[in-house]
Amino acid sequence: MSTVTEQFRKSKNLPPIPFSFDTNQPKTIRVYPVTNYKFDVKDPQPEEDSSVMARLQRLQDQYKVHGMRRTCEAILICHEHGHPYILMLQIANSFYKLPGDYIQFDEEETEGFARLLNERLSPPSNSTHAADPINFEWNIGDCVAQWWRPNFETFMYPFIPPHITRPKECKKTYIVPLPKRKVLAVPKNMKLLAVPLFELYDNPGRYGVQLSSIPLYLARYNFEFVDSDDNIISTYATSHWGSSEKRHEPLSLADGKDN
Repeated sequence: MSTVTEQFRKSKNLPPIPFSFDTNQPKTIRVYPVTNYKFDVKDPQPEEDSSVMARLQRLQDQYKVHGMRRTCEAILICHEHGHPYILMLQIANSFYKLPGDYIQFDEEETEGFARLLNERLSPPSNSTHAADPINFEWNIGDCVAQWWRPNFETFMYPFIPPHITRPKECKKTYIVPLPKRKVLAVPKNMKLLAVPLFELYDNPGRYGVQLSSIPLYLARYNFEFVDSDDNIISTYATSHWGSSEKRHEPLSLADGKDN
C-alpha cells in the first residue's frame, strides 16, 4: 500500500496492494491544508479567574446553584505535508487548551458550544470578514472523549470513579471538521498554534494527559488530505487502496496438498 494517491506519486516501484481492510470503519475525515485558512486578531479575552483556586471556588459556587458543569472543547484539524495538525490556543506562553469552555446551565449543548466557538475564534462584528457566514458556522462532529471532575479539584479522569455519585464537571471533546476556507480571529492575549499529532503523542509533560491523548482519540478515523485545489494528495482510507490499480494476487506458500 501507499498513502500517496496515484496522481501525486513520484515512484512506480510500489509495494503489493492488500485486500480491503475497512470493515465497520467510521467516516473518513477530509482535512485541508493550514494555508487555506486566514488568521486575524481581535480584542483580548482575559481569563475569568486570576488563579486555579479562584476557578475551583467559582465552580463550587456554580455547582450549588446549577449542578454539574458542562464543558465542550473542539478538535480542529488541518494538515501540513499530509500530516494532521491540531489547532490549539496557548495562554501566557505556557498553558495549552482546545477552543471551547463551559456552556450556560440553561443552554442546549450544540447551540451553546457553537456560541463559545464564535466568541473565541470568529471575527468581530466590525471586521471585514464578518459578512461571510462561513466564519460563524461550525459543524459539530463526533464526541470522541468525556472527562469527569469528581471533586472540586484540578484532577479529571476519563471515567467516573466508583465511589463518586455526584461528579462536578463533565468535559466533552468533539471533532469539529473545518470547511475548505475560514477566517479565525484570535484574542490578542492568546496564540493559536498548529500542533502535529507526532508532537502531542505520548507528551503529557508538555501538553497534559488530556491533550496528549488526542492522537489516541483520532486513531479510529481515516483521513483524506487535500491540497488547495481539492485534489487528494494522500489518504489513510483503506477503501482507496488499489481502487484504480492492479491488485497483486496472494502468493501461496503452502496449500496443504501433497506434491
